[in-house]
Amino acid sequence: MHKLGRSQRDKVHQFMSIAGATEKASLTALKASDWNLEGAFEYFYTNQPVSKPMADPRHLEELYMRYKDRFSDMILVDGISAFCDDLKVDPGDVVMLVISWHMGAATMCEFSRQEFITGFQSLGVDSIDKLKSLLPSLRAELKEEHKFREIYNFAFNWAKEKGQKSLALDTALGMWRLLFNEHPWPLVEPWCQFLQAKHNKAISKDTWSQLFEFSKSIDSSLSNYDSEGAWPYLIDEFVEFLHDLPK
Repeated sequence: MHKLGRSQRDKVHQFMSIAGATEKASLTALKASDWNLEGAFEYFYTNQPVSKPMADPRHLEELYMRYKDRFSDMILVDGISAFCDDLKVDPGDVVMLVISWHMGAATMCEFSRQEFITGFQSLGVDSIDKLKSLLPSLRAELKEEHKFREIYNFAFNWAKEKGQKSLALDTALGMWRLLFNEHPWPLVEPWCQFLQAKHNKAISKDTWSQLFEFSKSIDSSLSNYDSEGAWPYLIDEFVEFLHDLPK
């Protein structure tokens, strides 16, 4: 470690704190990715052993009952709040989205018995303390390109109101800011401002998914944007909005 440059040492410490990895494993991942942090996370998790410890079903049932609503066989808002308190995370923390993704939760702020128990089993944990120990690695999953894409796509159905096909604008804006804070896109704030000023309507699933593709394929300077491309009209209008902004 003493032979590394300062920036390399900083990356090793950053990787260790986020991934919960040993110094040796962090060095291996960073060297394999030519010291690219995002690539190192992908290398690290791709090469992790696939076997996970077995979760005790009795502990999971007890845990579920701790948070279950008194009047239904679901964990609802109060139970989610208590769950977050025990994890020492804010309900609005992006890690709760990652946990919900692992649980395959159908709706924000609630877990069914199957979602809750199956999610814990898939993570290989059966206690709050064990789940807390996984939080750094769950956060790090947002840095992996393919997992971020899956979580992003999952977020649309998870965040929308039951029975609705579209996502309420305020909810969509909050989700975009939450997600792109973890996987930065320089145009997220102009996009949100554009929607509030020019659109002010619910967001369709097509717009949600196409914006992700736009954020990944179009440079923030718009130098490679093709006006003849097959982007949704809303994205075309956004580009016009950007061109009209004062320089």
